[in-house]
Amino acid sequence: MAHVCTMTPVALMVGSNRIIPGFGIVHPVGDADLEPKVEKALRRAIVEKALEALQAHLTGQKVFPRPERG
Repeated sequence: MAHVCTMTPVALMVGSNRIIPGFGIVHPVGDADLEPKVEKALRRAIVEKALEALQAHLTGQKVFPRPERG
């Protein structure tokens, strides 16, 4: 499982293995302040990072780098 979240310390505390930091409590997989095309690209980047995390061989917890905002 890949966990996209905005509170990575909590994700670590509860034992999530693959953690992808999100951008905000209300919009963890996106940024409503961005232009629609830019936000779509950001959402895609977050999902691609989650898919990358699912393919990673892990023996413990890992926080993956958050994609950059457009």
